[in-house]
Amino acid sequence: MSSFNDQPRIAVAGIGGVGGYLAALLARTYDHVSVVARGRRFDAITQNGLVLHSDLHGEVHSKPQAVYAAADDLPEQDYLFICVKNYSLEELLLHLKNAVSEHTVIIPVMNGVDPADRVRKAFSCGTVIKALIYIVSFSNPDYSTRQAGSFADIRLGMDNPNDQEKELIESASSLLTKAGIRNTAADNIALAIWKKYVLNCAYNVETAYYDTTIGPLRDDPVKALEYEALTREAYSIAKAKGIPMTDQDCADIIDLFYHNYENDASSSLQRDIHAGKPAEVETFSGYIVREAEAMGIDVPVSRKMYEGLKSK
Repeated sequence: MSSFNDQPRIAVAGIGGVGGYLAALLARTYDHVSVVARGRRFDAITQNGLVLHSDLHGEVHSKPQAVYAAADDLPEQDYLFICVKNYSLEELLLHLKNAVSEHTVIIPVMNGVDPADRVRKAFSCGTVIKALIYIVSFSNPDYSTRQAGSFADIRLGMDNPNDQEKELIESASSLLTKAGIRNTAADNIALAIWKKYVLNCAYNVETAYYDTTIGPLRDDPVKALEYEALTREAYSIAKAKGIPMTDQDCADIIDLFYHNYENDASSSLQRDIHAGKPAEVETFSGYIVREAEAMGIDVPVSRKMYEGLKSK
């Protein structure tokens, strides 16, 4: 792998809200940053570069070294960040073979609990680091990226890493830190991922099901109780899978709903469905229902909303 002095080769595949945020900051800092984007997004980035409107970083305008319309053309990388929607992952992985060698560190920064496992199955070489991000970001109609709010934090880690893997995690963390991207190496990455996932199984699912923001859900006693039920149902799956979440963790997630979110807060799932776009219904809702069926756990509110979201 290239040293930092040699300028590492970095690529970001998927330039939406998360990928656009990461790519803009990485390309501002490093010389050898490539992005994979298609269609009008490819044209916009080729012509205008990567444009980030950020509450944390201000206005960022950076130029990647290369923009690829086809993932097959992406050459070997030192670091490969994958930031696509879950329903696009397997198709993308088929076209990234040339970008991955035994030295490549692959970091999927995506929703759900299993993207890293799916990435690992696709490649016979390289090292996959698990990741999650807490961020409010989205792609604008002109294909610039908007990051809102005072937080954008990544967690990195691996399950039971050996010494060499720990060094790779530290290296990835240093890469992000140098670019001004807040991040932490998590002691238990599976726990960190599931905490966010349980939160999103309520936050994304109910806002999408009722096609509304958090305020109206919080103000309606019935819908507020449904939000609590969605949280507890997802938590029950985490516990059944051996994830060391606690009752307090579950209570903290519910407390965020009542006391922390802005009234106009929406979710990516709600926005995508409202706009008639493909959406991660299976990631946030279908997965919980299928796992519950397999383990004999009753999740009536999750099931009701999953069936409703499928019909949309």
